[in-house]
Amino acid sequence: MRKASRRDFFITSLGLAAIPAFTTLPWLTPAVGQSTPQKAVDIITTTVQTNGLNFKVRESGGKDPALVFLHYWGGSGRTWDMAVNQLSELHRCVAPDLRGWGGSDRSIEDYSLNAQADDVGAIIQSLGLTQYILVGHSSGAKIAQIFGARKPVGLKGLVLVAPSPPTPSGAPQEQKDGMLKSYQSAEGVKMALPHLTARQLSPELQQQVVEDSVNGTPAAKRAWPQEGMALDISNLVGNIDVPTTIIVGDADKVEPEPVLRREFGSRIKNAEFVILPGVGHLAPLEAPNELAAAITKAVSRSL
Repeated sequence: MRKASRRDFFITSLGLAAIPAFTTLPWLTPAVGQSTPQKAVDIITTTVQTNGLNFKVRESGGKDPALVFLHYWGGSGRTWDMAVNQLSELHRCVAPDLRGWGGSDRSIEDYSLNAQADDVGAIIQSLGLTQYILVGHSSGAKIAQIFGARKPVGLKGLVLVAPSPPTPSGAPQEQKDGMLKSYQSAEGVKMALPHLTARQLSPELQQQVVEDSVNGTPAAKRAWPQEGMALDISNLVGNIDVPTTIIVGDADKVEPEPVLRREFGSRIKNAEFVILPGVGHLAPLEAPNELAAAITKAVSRSL
């Protein structure tokens, strides 16, 4: 386990945790002012029954390869709606609420990352996806790493957005307790938001973040700081053999770019970094258009 760093303590105090080719996108201009929600385009909500659970899944588009989106700890499938608006014309987009979050079942106590990776595979199989790219954000990106290391049939690429690193955080228990406490109230979530974002979210998006974070089941809230952050998958990620793109905002205080370069640069062969100027940790909400453009570029590497 790596030694706890100042970065670890900063991450846990906020209530969120989370190369050979290094690309900046100068043609992406940061938006001025607030990030505001956009009306979803033909997003259909369905229920997938698998692994003994009912999963709420948001779907749009219809073309292969499909894009399967995994939200962050405290989010839900709707976290991706604004980016999906830009991507669904070219791809089938699938965004499940992970177990214990959003509208998915909340009764199972096993919220380990491996169990959630099992869920992802079962959802993909249930939907009949034969060619797909997995897009994970923060803790969802750690689930994506586990899933990608299994070399599943049909996986064409990985896109890791502000990913939690494969090594354990090493944060002390009191810091993990602070994370959990911040997700117990709207006030706690609102206090964390300025540290999680570099661009101000609209009141509507702020309320969405609060609702998704507070309404998670207690077991799901506990699992990430108590187990997921401590899980060492550094020996697994070297098995990833599909094109992998890591997207990070240059203003991300939670998972800073230098840390991610060090964590992933020597572990995932030919991983490519894309930097979003002026963007913090919640890229799907802060900069959905820039993120969608970066995902489109990442998809082109996988075709």
